[in-house]
Amino acid sequence: MSCLLDVTDLCKSYQKQLGLFRQEKIAALDHVSFQLDAGKTLAIVGETGSGKSTLAKVLVGIEQPDQGEIRLAGKTVSMSNYRKYNHVIRYLFQDAERALNPSQKIGAMLTDVLRFSTVLDSTQRQKKVIQSLQQVGLMDEHIDYYPHMFSAGQQQRIALARALILDPKLLILDEALTVLDPTLRAQIVNLLLELQQQKGLAYLLISKNLRLVRHISDHCLVMQHGRVVESGPTEQLLTQPQHPHTRRLMGLS
Repeated sequence: MSCLLDVTDLCKSYQKQLGLFRQEKIAALDHVSFQLDAGKTLAIVGETGSGKSTLAKVLVGIEQPDQGEIRLAGKTVSMSNYRKYNHVIRYLFQDAERALNPSQKIGAMLTDVLRFSTVLDSTQRQKKVIQSLQQVGLMDEHIDYYPHMFSAGQQQRIALARALILDPKLLILDEALTVLDPTLRAQIVNLLLELQQQKGLAYLLISKNLRLVRHISDHCLVMQHGRVVESGPTEQLLTQPQHPHTRRLMGLS
């Protein structure tokens, strides 16, 4: 299995204002390293403030790391060349409704992604938009619908179609299933697993839901205060946690 994402010694800190003249340096990421193979799912778990979402933002270029290296498909990624790789790694937001433009039809929304990131002509773009909707279980006619005309589950499918339309190799799922009820969540999870099998997608799953983590991930990292405190195969880590923080997350201590 080939390594798709290789993160080495990643650090990111912020300045916290403590008063008029005092600041404190807060380490959001503290020498984080891991690898993710193509076609596999890596889960990142931890409490609020552990650095999970900061890690996701750094990986997709929203934030710039203070130090460290990100290699994607064998190539070093930086803020200066990130646009070259935005088709390889895509981000699925937590709240699909807020991530979708309420004044734009679904077809136009997906077409814009292709217009800015590909050299496809209008006919090719139209075909690709329809294919993307179909692969997430939506219909051709939905290109003329607005986001508010869909249920929460359908909105997440639209967000997924937008993330997949550039044929990425890696999707970051940052609490992307949190707002869905259990039935809808199960439907989207099954869809993600099906797409992973069909396309060889890799997922980086950020979640507090350990049941979900156990169900769909191959490997798991546990973060605390910006550091990786434990990692290993998911079933082994959740069955036999070694670090006290992991045991607390699982309610075992």
